[in-house]
Amino acid sequence: MWNSITISTDIPQESSVRNTDLFATATENGIFDFSQVPEKPRPINLEHKRSLDERSLSELMSPRLISPRPSSRTMETFKSLDENRNSSAQNTPRSARASSEPHPMIADAWEALRRSLVYFRGKPVGTIAALDPTEDSLNYNQVFVRDFFPSALAFLMNGEPEIVKHFLLKTLRLQAWWEKRVDCFTLGEGVMPASFKVLHDPVRNSDTMIADFGESAIGRVAPVDSGFWWIILLRAYTKSTGDHSLADLPDCQRGMRLILTLCLSEGFDTFPTLLCADGCCMVDRRMGIYGYPIEIQALFFMALRCARVLLKPEGGGKEFIERIDKRLHALSYHMRNYFWLDFEQLNNIYRYKTEEYSHTAVNKFNVIPDSITDWVFDFMPMRGGYFIGNVSPARMDFRWFCLGNCIAILSSLATPEQSTRIMDLIEERWEDLVGEMPLKVSYPALEGHEWRIVTGCDPKNTRWSYHNGGSWPVLLWLFTAACIKTGRPQMARRAIELAESRLSKDGWPEYYDGKLGRFIGKQARKWQTWSVAGYLVAKMMLEDPSHLGMIALEEDKKMKPSLTRSASWIM
Repeated sequence: MWNSITISTDIPQESSVRNTDLFATATENGIFDFSQVPEKPRPINLEHKRSLDERSLSELMSPRLISPRPSSRTMETFKSLDENRNSSAQNTPRSARASSEPHPMIADAWEALRRSLVYFRGKPVGTIAALDPTEDSLNYNQVFVRDFFPSALAFLMNGEPEIVKHFLLKTLRLQAWWEKRVDCFTLGEGVMPASFKVLHDPVRNSDTMIADFGESAIGRVAPVDSGFWWIILLRAYTKSTGDHSLADLPDCQRGMRLILTLCLSEGFDTFPTLLCADGCCMVDRRMGIYGYPIEIQALFFMALRCARVLLKPEGGGKEFIERIDKRLHALSYHMRNYFWLDFEQLNNIYRYKTEEYSHTAVNKFNVIPDSITDWVFDFMPMRGGYFIGNVSPARMDFRWFCLGNCIAILSSLATPEQSTRIMDLIEERWEDLVGEMPLKVSYPALEGHEWRIVTGCDPKNTRWSYHNGGSWPVLLWLFTAACIKTGRPQMARRAIELAESRLSKDGWPEYYDGKLGRFIGKQARKWQTWSVAGYLVAKMMLEDPSHLGMIALEEDKKMKPSLTRSASWIM
């Protein structure tokens, strides 16, 4: 019955990249200033004083060189500048083809993306997770909210916003009208579905939409991230199209308020972070991320900032805006101080005293220094840093999680200095975090006794596989966006070239296994839609950096500066 989804067989079209004026200038530290980005973004001038390769891209995109309609001489200048990048830039490969020539994978990717379209009553409403004919569909024939996000960006960047609009409205309707029950318990009114499927009745010629809010998921965990992705996508749609009418609809305003009611409710928490169960986000199986996972906190921060822009003061919106402002200040302070790890902070934790009492305590979470895992001492370079996986009483999860750190950069949860140091870390630990197929979803892998205890002997999450250190091509779009925002386009180019060497030939797998990401995942679905869409979005952003404006936020200058740790209880 699930196989009755209507699939589009439209002829693929090449991505059209709009050439418009370049006007934005980078700040002194290389982080973009989005204060003047229009509703329909224009290319952004990149400038970052780290390598000649980065400056060449800035020169190539300089307003002095580019006019709204570039002449043939100007185009030759672009080509000459691009081909003569300084080859001494560290870890920067030379492109094998001219930038104006589309890679043959692009047409293949668009064809695959269009084949994955799902229709409801004649209108496209999303893309299914995978189209692998050799495997049982399970729930891979459904439209997942988080999976559709890169597909939505691809369509927005290609000037096709209607499918995104239909998706936003249909999922909003499911939030409002679907009964969310697991056994005898009813979920919160604001929960967004993890996924939905469309059933087609050929006899009656009718379509039916069925949602899953976690009641059918492995582990029966509600998707905490779905509501955040929905708000972020609504902002991306508004930014891309310049159309505020969708976000201003009473139903959309109500949907955002319902999501925020769940997240901003008062309880027993002493931290501004969100307490979550294992498996509540992209890492959707037991992987020891229960507590306060970085992925959820970064998405929460970004969704709050997007909602802050989209909410109207009328109808109770003013109260939510005030609550958002307070939470953003508290959340940014907490994350930047307690989740951040660099060499200096690692050394501080290593020297922590325990059993401290009162507001003067330095080791506020009573973390036992002996609990620091051995690998982190060798992993942490002198330059570089990252937001660790989790912080809670007497517990620090020092694992690296790619999605959370990239979102931290894009949302400006990370300060400009922290964003730079995250990219420094990736550059220093390229073989560990990128390897032969970008990018590691987490690092390092859990092994042996730790794997048995933390995952419950999960046969899918064996070491260096799936969410346990597997390599996921979908993360390419997030990494590319973070590279562009921090002025490191050469790093994105290098990762894209790695993906292009195999991804299409391997059939667009869901993930890769092995310490270097060399092997197609043992249970990976082929023709995984978000692997396709992640590649397309990465390519389009690198070719037209103005697209970054729809998914990146400038640092909030009005936010209070971070207080010192010693003053954290004297607020």
